[in-house]
Amino acid sequence: MSGAPGGLLERLLTEARAEVEARKEAAPLHRLERLVTALPPCRDLAGALRRDRLTVIAEMKARTPVMGSLSSDYVPGRLAAVYSAAGAAALSVLCQATSFGGRPEHLSEARGVTDLPILRKDFVVDEYQIFEARAYGADAILLIVAAASAERLRELLGVVRRIGMEALVEVRDEEEMEVAVGAGAGVVGVNHRDLRTFEVDLGLSGRLRPLLGADAVFVAESGVHSAEDARQLRGVGVDAILVGEALMRAPDPAAKLRELAV
Repeated sequence: MSGAPGGLLERLLTEARAEVEARKEAAPLHRLERLVTALPPCRDLAGALRRDRLTVIAEMKARTPVMGSLSSDYVPGRLAAVYSAAGAAALSVLCQATSFGGRPEHLSEARGVTDLPILRKDFVVDEYQIFEARAYGADAILLIVAAASAERLRELLGVVRRIGMEALVEVRDEEEMEVAVGAGAGVVGVNHRDLRTFEVDLGLSGRLRPLLGADAVFVAESGVHSAEDARQLRGVGVDAILVGEALMRAPDPAAKLRELAV
């Protein structure tokens, strides 16, 4: 890990641990493993994101610990249908309850209305979350380099691949990019928001892109609000943007999504 996690990240990881332990009581891991073995193959996240234009991973979340409520009428299935019809390449679903108002069942609600690849956006602290994500219909899961040692990241990536899923591996700096590349990450995301200071730096993508091989898919996360932002990121080699707040706050999420797919 490139330094100890900051206050907010550590809090979110602590919340994730508590939520996982509670869910294990209701649905033991061995039950999820049996469910996963009977499922059809995952949808190809990497293939969906790499096109001849910038693609959008459209995210849904009820609230955030920094900005508070993002929706007074949060219906994941309805949002998934809107995002799919508007041309999203993939969906991201926040599943953490305590700070984001999500839950794993939201994955199945989205899956019920779309054939797009679905990413479980969460703070992964246990293999259980990976099997749970797959059981509820996710095709991919977020792994945060700052939340694990390099060895632990490789272990989690191994579990992800063993059950046919993909991981979006999130980094914040050069050292974390080196860890992600060393672990063999095929889809790497740069979080423009520093969870220690909450500051957003869109220039991070341009600085880190040269450190990632051309074969990997490069995703820019956080702070993308306009077509100008999107064009800037496309210009430095970004394949896809992950957008949540801008869509959740938009009067017309479908129009906003189309605006950002430059």
